[in-house]
Formats: sequence, C-alpha cells, structure tokens
Amino acid sequence: MEWSDLRIFLAIAREGTLGAAARRLGQSQPTMGRRLRALEAALGQTLFQRTAEGFVPTDEGSALLPHAERIEEEVLAAERRLAGRESRLEGLLRLSCSDWFGSWLLTPVLAEFGRRHPGVEVELLTDARLYSLPRREADLVFRIRPFDEPEVISRRLLHVPYALYGPTGSEPPQPGDGMGARVVTMDQGFVAMPDALWLKRLLPNAAVAFRSNAREVQARLCALGAGLAVLPRPLGDALPGLVALDLGEAPPGRDTFVGYHRDLRRLARLRALLDLVVERLAN
Repeated sequence: MEWSDLRIFLAIAREGTLGAAARRLGQSQPTMGRRLRALEAALGQTLFQRTAEGFVPTDEGSALLPHAERIEEEVLAAERRLAGRESRLEGLLRLSCSDWFGSWLLTPVLAEFGRRHPGVEVELLTDARLYSLPRREADLVFRIRPFDEPEVISRRLLHVPYALYGPTGSEPPQPGDGMGARVVTMDQGFVAMPDALWLKRLLPNAAVAFRSNAREVQARLCALGAGLAVLPRPLGDALPGLVALDLGEAPPGRDTFVGYHRDLRRLARLRALLDLVVERLAN
C-alpha cells in the first residue's frame, strides 16, 4: 500500500464523495477515483459501497479505517517533529463519561487542554450509556465499572467519596429509621448501586420522592428541598445550597476507571490528554 493512496481512502471516508474528497486534497475527481481503484486492486478488497448518497465504507473499509488513521497520525507526527512543531496536535478526540463527572471534574482539565492544544477538537458525550471502545464509539472512556475487554488498555484513575446531602440548614435523620424523611435516589435501573443500597439500609422508612439516573438532577432537587440525596463529594461540596449530613457511617465511594483501545496507544493527541487527566485527577 502507498501512503498517498491511504490519504485518498481517508479523505473519501471522511467526506463521503469523490468530489468533496478531491477538493479536500486539491486533486481532480478522476485522479481520486483511479487511485482508489488501484488501492482496492492492491488489497483485493472493495473498500466502499457506491450509493446514491455517496461512498459508504464496506466491512473491509471499516476494518482498514483505524489502521489508516494511525498511519496518518504517525506521518503527521513525523512531519511535526521534523518541522519543529511537535506541540501542535490536531484532530478529533471523542470522550465518554457520566454527566456530573464531565461537568465537575473533566471540564477544567479539558479547558486547560484546549488552551495547550487548540488544534484538537474534543467531543464529550455524557450519559448513562456505556460507549464501546472496541467499536470505536469513543476514544477515551471514564466509568465506574472496570474494563474487561482484552483489547482495552485501562487503569484506575481515582476514588470518589460520597456523602448524604440535604438543603442548607437540614438536620440528619435518625439512622436505621428515616421515618418522615424524603429521599432522591437512583432510578429503577440503578437500584443496585452501592449508594442506593446504603441509603435504603440506613433510612429504610424514608419515602422516595424522586428518582433519576443523573446526579446533577438529584443534586438540584436536593438543594430545592425535594429530598435528601447521596452524591459524589466533588459535586455535592461544590454546589451552593447543600450541606453534608452525618449518619455515623459514610456511603460507599466509587472508583473511576479510564480506558482506551490498544490500537490508539500511540495516538499523540490521546496521550497528551490522558497525561494531563492523570496529572490533574489521579489519586
């Protein structure tokens, strides 16, 4: 394979049409088509389906894509080093984490990273879904469940302590009872979370006022007096209108893990971001 042909493959995959890819690379459309056919002939594979909407990667094209991207990154890194511009990273990074973790722990790190590397575009996805690293749904994933996929490189990033919170001026309820108290807790899909089980054990007679899988929603409801809530301390301690309540036993904390696909271990922009995250957040 010729690197110049892989550049054409990447441009077509990203733009979706020969014309747009040709404009991106400053080449003619017939040249792009001829080089793509040469690459497919060299590989013995059809890399794109030609549809009315444009070029769609086949399974073989999708398999080639991450390898071509890594080759591109290495070529660009070599060019930057030779030109004395190693610090000028470029490209897209897609991150996934929970809502509160992204808002309260990651955003300061991402802002600093953006100032250091303005050429890198960061996309942050915050929801309860577990994005797949093997399927390239995200480049870097932060989650409370350890990674067990063999192709994923991961590490424990930090331990997050939790506490029970109420609106400012609240008094802690009687542990082991909770009669008369109202609580804001996890939705039915997450009732087995350690903090939800802890809350039910220490305040078995408390009434459930609201359920949500979003910690920031729980925190806001708690601050507005809707009920007591178990929250991560980096979130609860930072929000005005909340006070930590002592029941004589702290809720269980959670470890946070970070992972990425092993094929991306040499991706310069990912390494730069991960190094900064570890420097700022790891404990």
